[in-house]
Amino acid sequence: MFHPVQAFSFKKTCYGVYLLLWVLASGLHHASAALNSCSRDTGTGGAFLSAGDSQQVSIPTVQVQTDIPSLYKILDGFFPVGAAIWKGDITGPHSELLRKHFNSITTENAMKMGVLQPSEGTFDFTTADELVRFARANLMLVRGHTLVWHKQNPPWVFKDSGGNALRPTRENRALLLGRLEKHIRAVVSHYKGEVYAWDVVNEAVDPEQPDGFRRSPWLEIIGPEYIETAFRIAHEASPGAKLYINEYDTTNQAKRAFLLKLVRDLKRRGVPIDGVGHQMHNRVDYPSTAAITETLEMFSELGVGNQITELDISVYRNSTDSYPAVPEGVIFEQGYRYRELFQTLRRLKGKVSSVTFWGLADDHTWLKSFPIVRRDLPLLFDEQLQAKPAYWGIVDPSRLPTAAGVRQRNGAAR
Repeated sequence: MFHPVQAFSFKKTCYGVYLLLWVLASGLHHASAALNSCSRDTGTGGAFLSAGDSQQVSIPTVQVQTDIPSLYKILDGFFPVGAAIWKGDITGPHSELLRKHFNSITTENAMKMGVLQPSEGTFDFTTADELVRFARANLMLVRGHTLVWHKQNPPWVFKDSGGNALRPTRENRALLLGRLEKHIRAVVSHYKGEVYAWDVVNEAVDPEQPDGFRRSPWLEIIGPEYIETAFRIAHEASPGAKLYINEYDTTNQAKRAFLLKLVRDLKRRGVPIDGVGHQMHNRVDYPSTAAITETLEMFSELGVGNQITELDISVYRNSTDSYPAVPEGVIFEQGYRYRELFQTLRRLKGKVSSVTFWGLADDHTWLKSFPIVRRDLPLLFDEQLQAKPAYWGIVDPSRLPTAAGVRQRNGAAR
């Protein structure tokens, strides 16, 4: 339930118009969900937030439930449970929710290259340091995300001193390799002993390409060696950190085949890769738990670890539908999907060393603006930070309605 309002400072983003319309339609308590609507660059070039570009909006506060089990304590003995967070999650009710249910964090955007090194040689660790200090004060693990990605890079990184786009020449290859090395050494050294695991390379695989490699500027200018280089430098900078290659849609057979081949080759050549990060941006109907099990066991058989790094379950079955209000039956169906997934992960004990949700609650999720602007509620806690059927599907499935009840609710919604 809502309580007296508190002042909340939010940043203007490239989705400002969307934020305004959404607030008018849905109420100010949804505004915080749009704060990082650029949290995943959707291919339009992204937008970086300026430190002083803020304004005050009053939004209602909420009460966190204190009489329900702690999620991470329920899963103790299986794996730590994390959430991707931003600065707004470490104060107020969001901080309470985070501390009660999670014992690991990932910085949603604060450790990406465009944020940490906005201009060449100038690093800004301010926000990332604040999140790491919060984690340390609350005895939480920290996953670093991400060192090398084809998105959310600063404009200078793929340009020469004259501001011209780098072309694939020998000189530019050496230039970009040098930039890659300096960035990774600086960042990983800065967090040595505090970040226990890194997503070193993010989304490097494209099954549409004959060789399986995404055609990013990193690949086109340096070649596939950029992957090996990134892992070796990260290991040199922090030998005790666990190093992961992070990828989405790893249950896709074609993509999985390329990723398996890549990881097998890296291991064969002695590259210090510890495991695969499976993002797991799932839907209520996809992928199957059988496909998830098969995928995790395949990589385990290679002798590398598995972590679930960006988990959420969209209430949609495709990229075009949009609910004005998400049907109750769909929310219960999502609860069953989470139940099935975590039953699977428990059965795979020892083969999955961490599970991280891509967000804390439904008031702040990238899926409200990707793949289209629509209302999506993919996480365990709702927009008022209250436990959903998704939470109970993991913690106490007996709290879910019967399958017949779900079908009845879905039928009524139609």
